[in-house]
This record gives sequence, structure tokens and C-alpha cells, in this order.
Amino acid sequence: MKYLFVLNDPPYGTERTFNGIRWARQMLESDPGNEVRVFNFADAVISVSAGQKVPTGYYNLAKMTSALVEKGGVIGNCSACMDARGLTDDRLIDGVHRSSMAELAQWTAWADQVITL
Repeated sequence: MKYLFVLNDPPYGTERTFNGIRWARQMLESDPGNEVRVFNFADAVISVSAGQKVPTGYYNLAKMTSALVEKGGVIGNCSACMDARGLTDDRLIDGVHRSSMAELAQWTAWADQVITL
């Protein structure tokens, strides 16, 4: 199946984005035929910023998302949301790209299941 995860929350402070990335990764691991795409809106765009330094023992969403990309996940970041937060393309982790509403619409049509967190 093809899954689209749409994330909205900041990387830290709530666990919605954390759980969304965990869930997306599990969908790839549970069935080799599954395909996963993640679209980050609002403060979720910050979760894929390179160079995050978190306290010892705390999860790091940039590293978790990198692991998702390594397993075949595709990650798009809302360009308007990035611009509003001053997040430039060169600050994104490898495998994440600046995306658009047009691409989100294509991904939505592509997906068998859309999950919004």
C-alpha cells in the first residue's frame, strides 16, 4: 500500500511528529511492498533541520527522519512554511526536499491512505 503522512506539529514539545515518523517507519518495515511519503506543514518543517542537538537520551527527529529516508521514505517540506520560519534548503537533512501544495495534491491522489497528525 501507499501511505501519505501529513505532519503539522513542532519536532519537540508534543510527540505527534515523533509518533508520525515512528509510524511511517514501521509501515515501511512491516511490509516491503509498502511505500511511504511524509509531508511536513507548519512547525513540522523544523523537524528536518540539520544539526539538531538534543539532550542525552532524548529522541532526535532529524536522525529519525534520516533513518526513514534510508529505508525508502520520501519527505517533502512545505515551502511557504519553510519561508515563514526562515528555513533555507541548505539547512535540510539529506533526502528531504522543498515541496509545494501542488506536489501534496499529487501525493494525496497517489496514496491509498492519508494519515494526518
